[in-house]
Amino acid sequence: METTMSEVQLSIAQHYHERTKYAPETIATKGKILDWGNQPVPFKEYKVGANFDLKPYLQEDFQAGDETGKTWQRLSQLLFLSYGVTVMLPTMMGSPLYLRTAPSAGGLYPAEVYLISRGTPLLSTGLYNYQCRTHSLIHFWDNEVWSALQEACFWHPVLEKTQLAIITTAVFWRSAWRYEDRAYRRIFLDTGHLLGNIELAGALTGYRPHLIGGFADLKINDLLFLDSELEGAIAVIPLADQLDEPQHLSPYPTILPSATQIDYPQLADGELLSYLHQASQIPESGVGQVEQDNSNSELREEQLEDKYNFPFCEKISTATNPVDWRGNPPKRQPLAGLKKTMVKRRSTRAYNGANLTLAELKAIFDFSYQPQHYLNQGLDSSPDYFDLSLIETFIAVSGVDDLEEGCYYYAPQAQELRQIRFKNFRQELHYLCLGQELGRDAAAVVFHTADLGKAIAQEGDRAYRYLHLDAGHLGQRMNLAAIHLGLGVSGIGGFFDDQVNEVLGIPPEEAVLYITTLGRPRRP
Repeated sequence: METTMSEVQLSIAQHYHERTKYAPETIATKGKILDWGNQPVPFKEYKVGANFDLKPYLQEDFQAGDETGKTWQRLSQLLFLSYGVTVMLPTMMGSPLYLRTAPSAGGLYPAEVYLISRGTPLLSTGLYNYQCRTHSLIHFWDNEVWSALQEACFWHPVLEKTQLAIITTAVFWRSAWRYEDRAYRRIFLDTGHLLGNIELAGALTGYRPHLIGGFADLKINDLLFLDSELEGAIAVIPLADQLDEPQHLSPYPTILPSATQIDYPQLADGELLSYLHQASQIPESGVGQVEQDNSNSELREEQLEDKYNFPFCEKISTATNPVDWRGNPPKRQPLAGLKKTMVKRRSTRAYNGANLTLAELKAIFDFSYQPQHYLNQGLDSSPDYFDLSLIETFIAVSGVDDLEEGCYYYAPQAQELRQIRFKNFRQELHYLCLGQELGRDAAAVVFHTADLGKAIAQEGDRAYRYLHLDAGHLGQRMNLAAIHLGLGVSGIGGFFDDQVNEVLGIPPEEAVLYITTLGRPRRP
């Protein structure tokens, strides 16, 4: 007797994904009237603690021999390029909107950035919160904390040699106020944007970020004095100082699995977000008591090759010259063009419908998926992700010179586009993106997807976090490449989930995680 899809017991992450899908017949009931008087403040304030002003160190004219000034400068620029405020916009509600280097859905900015010091000549031991509005650090706890961090990260080897670590956290209500339960997806996409910035900002400032996604959640929350009902740690990122030779460390695995929960209560709308976050935590006792799939290594071996090779499909090579990040003209700083792009990045609000060139599309994909091509420019040739083998990429092409309209699969190993549908999808994309003109007027729309069943079998329900973090990281690299090329780019987290697969011909097992639109911006 065959088992129907409805009879298959879904894990809590799969259940959450199904429950938070948008569908044409239910979208009207998903909306809510926003209580603007109760809008969350996207900043934390600490009433006590020593303040370290980082603004003076954004300049670049420290004298030779001023090692203290240069070290402060590196840290200041790392934090600013990762999550600093780049512009302040007035709003109808009185409080201005502070736009940052990392994009956030609805400008809600759920992420907070903490710095932990083991004890350095500049930063004494303890906990610091990054105050992006004032570009400063608040030293709010001055006791020794590094050993507690190591214990919470199950004695991750990188923490043995490093002296500083960033921890990103999320205040759930900041996003849930607007997006309700589906906010969990957006929180991790937003944090993925931030992780992409931290990785690139590290290359600009002489740090190598090492990503840790496997940690005892409650221990990290307690370490930072977080209220685990309202907020939670998302990623731990030790910063290896590349000017200190003992900190030239090999990459290590970034993830640990969680349990897979299939026995859960009936959950009302509004309860899904917090329940999934708690269910996907790693216990303090560690992974020794976490159920693991012994086929993990085999699953990863399968992904050494591209997942889809559709028969008789058109194949277009994406091999191209790497994006030049040196700036024009090249300056003293080798990556001046990258730094400038990170500061000026903005999400595009409207496209003019004009075509991109195939060379432009190739350049965006090269920077996003082929980091090994950028070693000569001083970038990490193998930056940390959680597990890119679980992410697939499809592109709906509406207007790219010398590229037929239709839907394509991007094969990163072969560096080629493989066509799976022949059609102009502009009107369908307008519909699939909930009537947003960005989908209709974009020249190309990129879909990041994943086989949730496979990912959860491999990493437990915590895989849901890893997938969205990686999709956001890739999306941020696309953001920066497009802006550098003078193009428009914007991410979309709201879409008709199942209809995307049906309309574009994407295999049904691929759950859509994130959409990035690319095109030529409409000028005012």
